[in-house]
Amino acid sequence: MDKSYQQINADTIDQWCRDGWEWGRPITHEMYENARRGQWDVVLTPTKPVPHAWFGELQGKKLLGLASGGGQQIPIFSALGAQCTVLDYSPAQCESERLVAQREGYSVQVIEADMTKPFPFADESFDLIFHPVSNCYIEDVRPVFKECYRVLKRGGILLCGLDNGIIYLFDDTETKIVYSLPFNPLKDPRLYRDSMQNDWGIQFSHTLEEQLGGQLEAGFRLTNLYEDTSGSGNLHDHNVPTFLATRAVKPE
Repeated sequence: MDKSYQQINADTIDQWCRDGWEWGRPITHEMYENARRGQWDVVLTPTKPVPHAWFGELQGKKLLGLASGGGQQIPIFSALGAQCTVLDYSPAQCESERLVAQREGYSVQVIEADMTKPFPFADESFDLIFHPVSNCYIEDVRPVFKECYRVLKRGGILLCGLDNGIIYLFDDTETKIVYSLPFNPLKDPRLYRDSMQNDWGIQFSHTLEEQLGGQLEAGFRLTNLYEDTSGSGNLHDHNVPTFLATRAVKPE
C-alpha cells in the first residue's frame, strides 16, 4: 500500500461527498434558523434523533465534533450557542463546515486531522464531544476513547454513534453471509481487494467489547444507550439493529 488506510479513507469520503453522499450534504439556511428558534434534531446513528436531554444546556459550552464534518451537526450546535470545534480528516467535509459558518455568520474552529493520532488539544478543553458513526473507518478504537477522556472536562459528556459489526457479514443485498468477523481489510487480502474494487474505503468491524469496554476502560461512566437500524436495506426491513448510540460521562 502506497497510502495509509487513513489517507485512502479521507480520499474516499471526499469522492463520496462529490457524488452527493447523504452524510456530506450541509444543512440548509432554513434548518439553521429553525435551530435558532429551538426546533432541531441531530443523529449519531442513521435514523433515530438523539434525545435533547443527552446534551443538557449547550449555550456557552465548548463542543468538539469528532469526525463530525460535513456541515450537518456543528451548525445546529452553533445555532444553539455552543462554541464549536470540528476535527475531521476529509478536506471536503471540513470545507463544508467553513462554508456553512460563512453563510450563517458564526465562528467555528475547523481542524483537518486524523483522530487515530493524539488530539491537538490540551487536557480538559471541552464540555462535550459529539462523535457520530465513524470509528468503523479506524482499526483501533480504544486510543480514541482515551483521547476523548483526556480532552473532556470533569463532568464532560461523550456522545458516540457506533455499529455492532453485523453489517460487515453480508453481501450488498444483505441476504447472504459472505464474510466473517472481524472484518479487517488490512489483515485479509481478499477483503482489501473487495474494499478497493467496491469503493468502500477501508472499513473495520468492532465488537461491543472494544467499543463499550473501551469507553469504560478509558474511565467513562455509561449513562444511556439506544439501538438503531441502518435506515434502508434488508436488515433494516427486518428491524435488525446494526447501530447503537451511547452517552458517557467523565466523572467529576
